[in-house]
Amino acid sequence: MVSAQGSVGRATDGVIHILNDNEEPVPTGVTGTVFFESGSSFAYWNDAEKTTASRSRQGWWTYGDIGHVDEEGYLYLTDRRDFTIISGGVNIYPQEIEHVLLSDTRVLDAAVFGVPHEEYGESVYAVIQVERTPAEADALAADLRELCREKLGPIRVPRTFSFVLDFPRLPTGKLRKKALREAVVELIARTN
Repeated sequence: MVSAQGSVGRATDGVIHILNDNEEPVPTGVTGTVFFESGSSFAYWNDAEKTTASRSRQGWWTYGDIGHVDEEGYLYLTDRRDFTIISGGVNIYPQEIEHVLLSDTRVLDAAVFGVPHEEYGESVYAVIQVERTPAEADALAADLRELCREKLGPIRVPRTFSFVLDFPRLPTGKLRKKALREAVVELIARTN
């Protein structure tokens, strides 16, 4: 059977469980952490602590992906648990915001992550890769804010935008998002 558009398919070995932050199952279609129940398993090389952290109290295991399952059992991945932003007690998934930002033709790539915020714990920060430094960076940021507000609602709108010509990447071309976030957080700490 062909997978549903946008999904990564259905489980072929075991059962997929979507759990909330309390490791309780959520209803079909609701986003949470993706866990697997099967005869196969995995362990992190020389890292028993990380292996233990990847298990639910039910004994199911996760790679740290966030997603949901539809009525037919198709899995849709939303993001990685490591990148989830918690702002004012609300879970925000950066990949949703990145998809919206990438719909603007002026955006070559986007990285969204949380940065420390005194009142809310974290705030949404977006780094936008552009072809050339925008002459009107404030106007582009305003346009992108409005686009996010229209498509995602106010809680997911980045509070801050930075514009760059390139991102730090691995030799494979994959964005080094953690390194980018660390550099931004360090810069914010130095300027405050």
